Amino acid sequence: MRDRYRELIERIVAATLKGEIRSKEQVYRLLQKEVESGTGELFERCLQGQLDELRPQLQTETDELKLAKATRKHRALTTIQTEWERWQKQNQADSELTAMVQTLVVAADRDRLAVVLQVLDPNRPQALTNAQIQQLAQQLQRVGAQPEADEAIAALAAGLFAGLNSWQQVEGHLLSWIYDQSQQAIGFGNEAEQRGPWHFWAKVVESPRLKQILQDLAAHQAVTATGLTADFSTRDWVELAIVLQRLQLGLVVWFDKQPYDARAGKRLSIATFLTFTAVWSQLAQRFNALGQAILAEASFQMALQVLYRFAQQDYFPLYGGLFAALSGESLQTMLEYLDQPLRQVPNTQSKARIFTLLGYSQRALGRYEASLQFHQLALEIAREAGDRPCEVANLNHLSRTGVVQQQYGEAIDYSQRALILARQLGDRLGEANALANLGYSEVFQAQAQNELDGEQYDRLLTYLEQGLQLSERVSDRPSQALCAYSLGVVQIVWEQYEPAIASLQMSLQIAQAIGDSALQGLSLTYLAEAFRGLQNLEMAVYAGCLGMYLLHQVGSEQWRQAAGILSVIYGQLGAESFQAVLEQYRPQFLQQIGVDGFDYLPTLLVDYRQ
Repeated sequence: MRDRYRELIERIVAATLKGEIRSKEQVYRLLQKEVESGTGELFERCLQGQLDELRPQLQTETDELKLAKATRKHRALTTIQTEWERWQKQNQADSELTAMVQTLVVAADRDRLAVVLQVLDPNRPQALTNAQIQQLAQQLQRVGAQPEADEAIAALAAGLFAGLNSWQQVEGHLLSWIYDQSQQAIGFGNEAEQRGPWHFWAKVVESPRLKQILQDLAAHQAVTATGLTADFSTRDWVELAIVLQRLQLGLVVWFDKQPYDARAGKRLSIATFLTFTAVWSQLAQRFNALGQAILAEASFQMALQVLYRFAQQDYFPLYGGLFAALSGESLQTMLEYLDQPLRQVPNTQSKARIFTLLGYSQRALGRYEASLQFHQLALEIAREAGDRPCEVANLNHLSRTGVVQQQYGEAIDYSQRALILARQLGDRLGEANALANLGYSEVFQAQAQNELDGEQYDRLLTYLEQGLQLSERVSDRPSQALCAYSLGVVQIVWEQYEPAIASLQMSLQIAQAIGDSALQGLSLTYLAEAFRGLQNLEMAVYAGCLGMYLLHQVGSEQWRQAAGILSVIYGQLGAESFQAVLEQYRPQFLQQIGVDGFDYLPTLLVDYRQ
């Protein structure tokens, strides 16, 4: 066999030198034909032997003609080596596909969908290409056509074929929605987006069930019962999984490659990851309601796959970013559905990061105990996994939550620990947040203890200004916004209203740019407080109403803080004057929140008083 393979290699080289082999594909086909299964190692040793024999001649040959011939021979051998590596990979892939088919055939019916999920997981070291999924479907189809075969195998094959076919219909329109509108929005807002992505994709798919789900997402920004009925089959689910997965992966790849606007690219990638997580969470919830436990569990696993891939990105938002993509009901659905199931999966770095995201989201919604639990769990898992930046992030978040709960001593301790660790690691982002949190928590403690003095104010101001400057230096806009917001709040506590307005306006502008509705709402709320401190009640009403509305829309209980400020101003102005201010700013309100938002403001104030 050794002599045979040596002769094969010499034959390919000779044919190449004579010009009889003109492409790498010819070499590949010869290897496919001549190299027997199970003898690859022997062929590889023969090939390496010839390369080793030729190397001294290439290094020492002085005759130009002989050197040229040796170089051509080396080039031919290198081509054989490259195509051999390709053959190995393809042979390995074929073997893996065959093994996958066998696993599916012998698996219990209730376990088959879980196997398919593992096969389609894009987080695998060697994720399947569309061509390989096609091959898998073909093999399953052949198995499913046998008289004794389980009908479920044929259904899986049909689902894979249908998914690839539907994806082909959508693929060419992956980005059409972007070029048709000036506002690049992928996330779940609070209004239907008839010019958004779901609308575009729904127009081109032919599959009735898939079309209905996409139409529901376009019309309602949520998965509804319309497209999901009790007869939704495994075949239908596999088709849906293929299409949604390809859409999400395709969008992220495109957004990540936008060199002209890196911040927008990252922002839209984050929004894409979170939006598709929300879709799968909603699907899981709907299938549970239908009593389809297997499809519900599969949908949850798809949500996890998206989140796990998200957690590996260098732009994973350890300190914020969720509200750029999700708000209101879709956010709460995702948080509620992922909570308990996530606790059952193994502790990993990805899990720590997902818990971090869920923790600060719960805090924004006013669920402080839940927030603490998530961050404490994330802190423990991050330490186990050796994810030090994640550890710093959770110490910072625990500090922030401690301030909200008026546990100022704990908040200071957490921020000091975060600051020390961040400086040890050279984590500038963590350091910026720790400085902001330290100043933020210490000022509230001083206020609570009636220990405010000018010297302390200057020291705390230094912390906050250092954090702001550092976040600016590392070009982290979310942290910059948070630092500016913290500085503004502290300045209000010290009744430094004009500087506070400048800080909070900076926070507001950045929050608008990055699409963080929650931080916009909080910045506006404290702007209202600052304007009230200057007796500019008209601007206080305007800022307070906008803040109240935005916070209510994202589901944050902190809308009540803005409503409380407005109620005080209402008492100062009287009903008639308060309404006159609303009418005065009506054009600005309509531009910001629309007619429905403006008309809803009085209702919110009534709800607060009740």
